[in-house]
Amino acid sequence: MTIFSALASFSVVAGLMTIVPGLDTALVLRAAISGGRRHAFATALGINTGVLVWGAAAAVGVSALLTASQTAYTAVRLAGASYLIWVGAGMVWRTVRRPAGTSAAGSGVTPAAAPGPSTLPGAGRAWARGLLTNLLNPKIGVFYVAMLPQFIPADAPHLPMGLLLALVHNVEGMAWFTLLISGTHLARGLLAGDRLHRVIDRITGTVLVGFGLRLALSAE
Repeated sequence: MTIFSALASFSVVAGLMTIVPGLDTALVLRAAISGGRRHAFATALGINTGVLVWGAAAAVGVSALLTASQTAYTAVRLAGASYLIWVGAGMVWRTVRRPAGTSAAGSGVTPAAAPGPSTLPGAGRAWARGLLTNLLNPKIGVFYVAMLPQFIPADAPHLPMGLLLALVHNVEGMAWFTLLISGTHLARGLLAGDRLHRVIDRITGTVLVGFGLRLALSAE
């Protein structure tokens, strides 16, 4: 297997994984609707940073601990599940705590202090949320440690090749996220309004809690 053929083959697998709806898609869409393009792209960059970390870890064999050690896998799984439940429950709680129809502009408080979904996290926080969500998902690590070695030619250096494969996944992921974010931006007129943002946060929060519970109860 040549480096070119390895990249071409992996791009097909990574592309299919990218377009399958999942947690990453839910986070980016929520950020695009509630926070705008800047926060959505920051979330996408955080997710892709996590992909690079997993790619490097898989290339050097670090993430093999997730498959070799049940204790390590369980620790990461429970940490990831707790984080998802905490973030999702926080989204739902803020929509319950904040009265319907109120907004930062008309509530008598500054936007930075206003509760609820109109209190948009900074781009750095959005990036960190995307990164942590990706890193605390052990199934991503298992995918990489299971798939990446198959696409690393025998004569290729493992770490650079692993990062190159992860970069291919990044490019495809960012292209997909850009389509989602651009489509959401074009429909911003239909998606505007505090009430809709509350509904979106409740749905996204419920999805995150669901992912967290599923991850926590998963035996694998």
